[in-house]
Amino acid sequence: MGKLKTNKSMSKRFRVTKTGKVEKRTNGQAHFNARETGNTKRNKRSDIIMRPPMTNFIKSKVGK
Repeated sequence: MGKLKTNKSMSKRFRVTKTGKVEKRTNGQAHFNARETGNTKRNKRSDIIMRPPMTNFIKSKVGK
């Protein structure tokens, strides 16, 4: 049996760090951000590190 294909939609949304953690972009950054408070805008700039139960599933789909 050959190699499994990478799930491209998940590989574009998630990134595996050098230490094996999985990061994703914060939700709601595309538009309608003028109405957000400064605190909310600041919090949206940082990426989210996924919780351990989801990391194994994401890593299997991303191919890492």
